[in-house]
Amino acid sequence: MNNLAILIPVFPLLGFLVLGLFGKNLSKTSAAVLASGAVLSSFILAIILFINQLENGAAAAVPVKVFDWINSGSLNISFSYLIDPLSSIFLLVITGIGFLIHLYSAGYMHDDEGHNKFFSYLNLFIFFMLLLVMGSNFLVMFVGWEGVGLCSYLLIGFWFKNTAYNNAAKKAFVMNRIGDLGFLLGIILIFINFESIDYLTVFDRAKGLTSGDNSLMIITLLLFVGAMGKSAQIPLYTWLPDAMAGPTPVSALIHAATMVTAGIYMIARSNILFALSPVTMQFIAIIGVSTALFAATIGLAQNDIKKVLAYSTVSQLGYMFLALGLGAFGSGVFHVVTHAFFKACLFLGAGSVIHAMSGEQDIRNMGGLKKYVPVTYTTFLLATIAIAGIFPFAGFFSKDEILAHAFEHNKVLWLLGLIASIFTSFYMFRLLFLTFFGEFRGTQKQLSHLHESPKSMTIPLILLSGLSVVGGFIGIPEVFGGIHLLKGFLEPVFKDSEMRMIPGHLDHTTEYALMGVAMLSAIISIYVAYIRYVKTKAIPAPESTPLKPLHKLVYNKYYIDEVYDFLITKPLNGISQFFGKIFDKQVIDGSVNLTGSAFTETSGLLKYIQTGNIGFYLLAMVIGIIAILGFGLL
Repeated sequence: MNNLAILIPVFPLLGFLVLGLFGKNLSKTSAAVLASGAVLSSFILAIILFINQLENGAAAAVPVKVFDWINSGSLNISFSYLIDPLSSIFLLVITGIGFLIHLYSAGYMHDDEGHNKFFSYLNLFIFFMLLLVMGSNFLVMFVGWEGVGLCSYLLIGFWFKNTAYNNAAKKAFVMNRIGDLGFLLGIILIFINFESIDYLTVFDRAKGLTSGDNSLMIITLLLFVGAMGKSAQIPLYTWLPDAMAGPTPVSALIHAATMVTAGIYMIARSNILFALSPVTMQFIAIIGVSTALFAATIGLAQNDIKKVLAYSTVSQLGYMFLALGLGAFGSGVFHVVTHAFFKACLFLGAGSVIHAMSGEQDIRNMGGLKKYVPVTYTTFLLATIAIAGIFPFAGFFSKDEILAHAFEHNKVLWLLGLIASIFTSFYMFRLLFLTFFGEFRGTQKQLSHLHESPKSMTIPLILLSGLSVVGGFIGIPEVFGGIHLLKGFLEPVFKDSEMRMIPGHLDHTTEYALMGVAMLSAIISIYVAYIRYVKTKAIPAPESTPLKPLHKLVYNKYYIDEVYDFLITKPLNGISQFFGKIFDKQVIDGSVNLTGSAFTETSGLLKYIQTGNIGFYLLAMVIGIIAILGFGLL
């Protein structure tokens, strides 16, 4: 089993190396098969390890040492992996969804001139993501953490000839670096306080600390800053919607199952540290629910099909952080899994629509597509129902579980989460109705080219939509008389943290009532969207139409980017220009040039005393001797 664990990240790495070194000599089909096969091989190994986890439980949670890495004084770090129930779940999601996205990309990117390079980047991304979730210490996680940041930059700006896409890639890279600084400082403080950064050692020593320890509070807040950047929480969320600049498979890969869930994984992995810091937990819950609601309101007014899904991702990530902040670590991971199913399906479905519409992304120019792309429509519909939280689709179980925990702890958090859920149902069905229902609103040229996507694109959609339907059954609540398989599987990872949290329990009547309220609210919001966009055939106003103040505010995303630009970007650019054009050139360069000029002028004067007359030199020597003697006498 140890050897299998070592091989999981090796296959994507080999795929990247082969495609990176010899990609120009390979056909597009060969490159796609090689890259997809590498991830499929890792997925198969992940399944084997998962089965081993089922058979052995917590006993299988042991480090797998690859090699000694850093030995300096008291700092001893090995490059090793930790395969336990938590990492097993994430391995399945990353490699499974990653393989389907690779398969989809074979059709979507077939005509792109950078096809082979694209697949090499995808393989490298999967490799670093695997390192992130498999590492047995914080440094290995940090290597993977930085690696996915680099790959996201390469993939978001893949079409680098477009300046706007390059700017989006740079924005993602810079904003992630802000969070990464907090994460790195947190790791340093962990080593200072625990004399180790190995998970098992740190977590075991942390159990001896009291709840509310100040050092733990600082450490966990810094770790959360890193999670805020990578998982796009307020205020470090604005990079994620702009990341839509990348090809659609990149959007699915980053926003569904991999990079944006890195922050969730890091907190879930460090659950005992956070459970011992109630201040941090409360802060995470507030940020999570605020992000969920804030992003949901923005999604109500967006008209770009990928931007709607992007803000939906930010909102759903907020739900996951709400769960983590409430101490429901298992529920947060549960929503990561179900979200991976329906959000990957939605993004790939959006790519199929864009493919059929010859690159069009504005839903105001679509409509009536369900008869032209029936497979895309059906899969998109199923995933939309899932994200809306309709029983018995996947999103219902995980979202209801989070809202139930919120109701146990704080009724205000529950209400805000419910409102965000209502908004989600409305804007997702608004997107569905404007895209697939009514009359076609595009150009005649687009209409003539409308067609269903190839099987390489529709097969992943069908599989993901199926998972969006049945994926929630891995967490059937007790009130339904079922067994929460995922919670039982993850229990060894979270049992120490859950013992320290304030226990809460809802009676079955209350649970049924909460489910009924959530379901009824979602159905009403769907009906309102149906009346507005199907019955009355309302179409969002074109760009040139003046908007009402509130609508304009939401449509422009509350002008957060503009505020950041005014308060942060422009002042920093002004300071940089000052130091670059004035301080650097006038002070630094000026002082260097002044020194050179001084020596030049001095030497110009001294050259006049170099006459070549021996008598003059003898006189100068005598004067010098007299001066030295005189100085000595004094």
